[in-house]
Amino acid sequence: MFRIRTHNRIALRGLERFPRDRFEVASELSDPDAILLRSHPLDADGLPATVKAVARAGAGVNNIDVAHCSRQGIPVFNTPGANANAVKELVLAGLLLSSRHLRQGLDWVAGLDAADEADLHRQVEAGKKHFLGRELQGRTLGVVGLGAIGSRVARTALDLGMQVIGYDPALSVDAAWRLPSQVRPMASLEALLARADYVTLHLPLLDATRDLIGAQQLAAMNPDAVLLNFARQGIVDDAAVADALRAERLRGFVTDFPSLLLTGAPGVLALPHLGASTGESEENCAMMAADALVDFLENGNIRHSVNFPDLVLEPGPGARLAVTNRNVPRMLGPVLSELAEANLNVLDMLNKSRDDLAYNLLDLEQAPDPAVLARIAGLEGVINVRLVHAPRDGA
Repeated sequence: MFRIRTHNRIALRGLERFPRDRFEVASELSDPDAILLRSHPLDADGLPATVKAVARAGAGVNNIDVAHCSRQGIPVFNTPGANANAVKELVLAGLLLSSRHLRQGLDWVAGLDAADEADLHRQVEAGKKHFLGRELQGRTLGVVGLGAIGSRVARTALDLGMQVIGYDPALSVDAAWRLPSQVRPMASLEALLARADYVTLHLPLLDATRDLIGAQQLAAMNPDAVLLNFARQGIVDDAAVADALRAERLRGFVTDFPSLLLTGAPGVLALPHLGASTGESEENCAMMAADALVDFLENGNIRHSVNFPDLVLEPGPGARLAVTNRNVPRMLGPVLSELAEANLNVLDMLNKSRDDLAYNLLDLEQAPDPAVLARIAGLEGVINVRLVHAPRDGA
C-alpha cells in the first residue's frame, strides 16, 4: 500500500487515478511515499525521509526545492502541456483586451446614468469613439518559447490572420514537429522584438530567463508594441516596463502576475494568475501528475520529471530494482558485480542520465534480499536503491 500526501485542492478526477486497493491518499498522512501538490511551498524541512517522489499538478516547480530533492535522489514530476489550452485561451483574451479597449469600454458602460433607452443609445453612440481599437489581423506576433503553450498560441494567431515569428534557442525536436510551418524563426531575441507588434512569453523561470525582458530589450521593441507575460513572474523586469510605459516606449503590458509597482499604471492589464484556472486544466494537471506517481511507484518509470531523465522500461515478469547514482563513470559495474555475487540474473535493464544524476532500472529473475540491497546502497556514488516490485505472478 503506497501512501500519497496531498497539499492544496487536487481535482477529484486526479485523485481517482490512484487505485484504492493499492494507494492511500489524504492530506494528513505520516510517512508518505510521495507528495502531490500545486502551489504549496515544499522545502527540505517539509520533506519526510520516506518520500520517494514529488509531483506538482502544474508546469512550474518554483515552490519546490528541486536541488534538495536531487541530492536525495527524489524525482520531481510536473505536468507540461496539461494546462496548455487554458493558457493559450487566456493569451488570446489578453491580445483582444489590449487591442480593443474592452475593459475600459465595459467600465464606461457600467457607469452610465441614462434616463431611458433612447438616452442610453445616444450616450453609447457619442462615447464609443473614445474606445477606438485596432485589429489583430495582419499584425505580427512574436512568440518567445515554442513549447507546448507557445506552439498553440502560434497556431491560434495564424488562424486569426496574424503573422507569427518565433524564437526559442532550446527548441526540442518534438516541439519543432508541433510548430506550424508558417511560423518564421528568428535568429535572436532582439531580432524578434524589433519586428513584433505583440510579444508573448512562454518560458520557464530559470537563472537564464530571469529579467529576460529588461530595459535593453524593451528599447529594441516598437514603441507601439504590446508585451504579454503569461509565463512566470520574474521573466520581465517590472521596473523597466514601468519606465517604458511612462516614456511611451511601450504601448501596453498584459500580465498574469500583478505587482505593486505596476498596479493601476496606464497601459497595464493585470490578471490574478488565471493561466491554469479552469476546471478542465486543473483536472488535466491532476490526472497527469497522479499517473506519473503511479507509474513511478509501481513500475519505477519516469515521465515528465524536471530533475531526472525520462526512462520507461516495459514491465517484465521478474523483480525490478531501481538505482539512482551520481552521474560519474564506472558506476554500473559495481552494481552488476553485487548482483552477480548474489547469483541474480539480469533479464533486462535500462540506464539514462541527466546532469548530475543517473537512473537505472534492472529486471531480475529473483528479488534481491535486504543484504544485497544494503551493499548496493553502500557503494560510493549510489544515492538510493529501491526494490520496485518482486517477480510478477506466474514468473
